[in-house]
Amino acid sequence: MTVTPPPLDPGTSALLVMDYQRGILASLPDSTDQEALLTRVAGAVADMRAYGAAIVHVHVGFTEADWAAIPSANRSFSYLGKQRLMHHADPATDIHPRLAPEPGDIVVRKTRFGALSTTDLDRRLRDRGITTLVLAGVTTGGVVLSTVADAADRDYRLHVLSDGVADPDPHLHRTLLTGVFPRMAHIIDSVELRSLLREG
Repeated sequence: MTVTPPPLDPGTSALLVMDYQRGILASLPDSTDQEALLTRVAGAVADMRAYGAAIVHVHVGFTEADWAAIPSANRSFSYLGKQRLMHHADPATDIHPRLAPEPGDIVVRKTRFGALSTTDLDRRLRDRGITTLVLAGVTTGGVVLSTVADAADRDYRLHVLSDGVADPDPHLHRTLLTGVFPRMAHIIDSVELRSLLREG
């Protein structure tokens, strides 16, 4: 059953632009049109900003203490810690300049997949009265999956921007967008986002 997304109230909505960093974008296959992807997300940012919605930039980066705190049981992040990858001052962790934060945006640095679990983002959103999240991110099977599941458990209304997410594994990407995320979120594209903002 298809559920029509409700109009977006900009006053209670935020766009999360997640892991749009040079080092993570480099993990996408050559077949990915990164310029088109960045253009769509930049357009979504501009649309949300024009209507007064909150813009959130989420990026991953580690300090020496962060690396030291990763337990060996963590299969994904213990490798990063051992190899000292994604240091927060490394240019590879920079947010892509086309999506650079502007004054008034929320910016958080995380040390795990999800946008909420190792940051104060949930509190900052609640403080602003944000109840609806629109998610764009790289990768679909990493930050997007983790954040959708966590945010759904925290009772946010969720929209995943289907043309604002990408993953190195096209099969996983399709499965998540068609079989997993619709259970927890509305799946929309950047054109639908603009329409929902106009209706709100």
